[in-house]
Amino acid sequence: MSEYILEMNGICKVFPGVKALDNVTLKVRPGTVHALMGENGAGKSTLMKCLFGIYQENAGEIILDGKQQNITSSKMALDLGVSMIHQELHPIRFRPVMENIWLGRFPKKGMAISHGTMYEETKKLFQKLDLDIDPAVLAGTLSASNLQLVEIAKAVSYNSKIIIMDEPTSSLTEDEVDRLFRIINQLRDEGRAIIYISHKMEEILKISDEVTIMRDGQYVGTWPSAELTTDLIISRMVGRDLTNRFPAKEYQTSDETILEVEHLTAADPRSFQDVSFQLHKGEILGLGGLVGAQRTELVEAIFGLRGIASGKMAINGQSYKAKNVADAKRHKIALLTEERRATGIFGCLSILDNTVIAAQQSFASGGVLNNKRRRKAAEESNAKLRTKTPSMDELIQNLSGGNQQKVLLARWLLTEPDILILDEPTRGIDVGAKYEIYTIMQALAAQGKAIIMISSEMPELLGMSDRVMVMCAGRLSGILSKEEANQVEVMRLATQFMK
Repeated sequence: MSEYILEMNGICKVFPGVKALDNVTLKVRPGTVHALMGENGAGKSTLMKCLFGIYQENAGEIILDGKQQNITSSKMALDLGVSMIHQELHPIRFRPVMENIWLGRFPKKGMAISHGTMYEETKKLFQKLDLDIDPAVLAGTLSASNLQLVEIAKAVSYNSKIIIMDEPTSSLTEDEVDRLFRIINQLRDEGRAIIYISHKMEEILKISDEVTIMRDGQYVGTWPSAELTTDLIISRMVGRDLTNRFPAKEYQTSDETILEVEHLTAADPRSFQDVSFQLHKGEILGLGGLVGAQRTELVEAIFGLRGIASGKMAINGQSYKAKNVADAKRHKIALLTEERRATGIFGCLSILDNTVIAAQQSFASGGVLNNKRRRKAAEESNAKLRTKTPSMDELIQNLSGGNQQKVLLARWLLTEPDILILDEPTRGIDVGAKYEIYTIMQALAAQGKAIIMISSEMPELLGMSDRVMVMCAGRLSGILSKEEANQVEVMRLATQFMK
């Protein structure tokens, strides 16, 4: 009997013009959490899609429980005991949770579906995992974190021996992460193997037994987690030592105010209240706070996406009212949204279309688009940000998260903004791509552009901000200078109004 439940040996995968996987090895032991790490575009997802039957490898072998397998479909993978929880969840929103779990294998009584049996089986499954979710509730009514837990329950329901988790904590709070880790530990104790993909170093070191690192479609190595540190992981992922995770600041922030917000209160009484602050030219103003602090709601109101009940705003001393996004764009404000895939990219459109869409009018004459000018602008804008892509005609959904984010930045820079609002700009992207985004942000600030950066990552908030503004329960709890800002002080302000 092999000591490994899974062996992937010499896996190669070629797409037109790109060798995505080049002789990759992955060996996973039963009853362990095996982390798979690498920068965006390193080949992690492609490797897992080969294992789950979404892609067919061009060379190499997959061995499950000592037997070589040719996995040609996801159904076959599930039948062989391999399940995958994808980063992007797509539940059938208008059907009950239990139907989402048992889809394609509904329990039957004679020819009819037995809803009673389905309910009871789901209830038992949730009890086992300590999930307090009603099996009959519509999937669309659940929070992102509960949907994530339902997907885990679904994987368990297949009695899978191997469960692939792709960025499972991207939408979870700290408490929910702890809950997920308890479930993972339970599954590990049952002898199941978890392949865990994440960019969060602290998580990896906390939950995993072994770590495999990939770089540029190749296997770098596998190490016991106990032998690794954050710095070691980073250097092996990127192939260079990133001693400084943030670029050095080489410019002076202006004292000149570009945006003034006074006593701003949302139309929705459950949202932000009485918020006042100033934003200076060439400044990166960090916006911190816990989930529910109403940070996103505040910047969306500044951008004309939410109603304002009272208060006033001024840009360069002139009164500013944002009834809609067009008003915001006219006043040279841009917003990079938090949910890149849901509200940022148009996945089925090309990089060209995604880049120019916010500035489309400037490429039209007499109602006719000038494609030559559009292409030139898209190429130049993406070249400045070093976006990695085969061509401008490539679908944006085929790019890594970091490169998608660069396209979105390129999009908004074409509108020539003076104020850039970045909501979680590095969420879901690797440490190397993060550094590139940080470098771009500092270059823009050096040009005099003012940046508001919402971030839930404390090192990022402290490392990139000239000042840190903290919100709690919809209210501004304090603004800290770079010298005053530290983890303890930010957390004190982030919990100041909590009952």
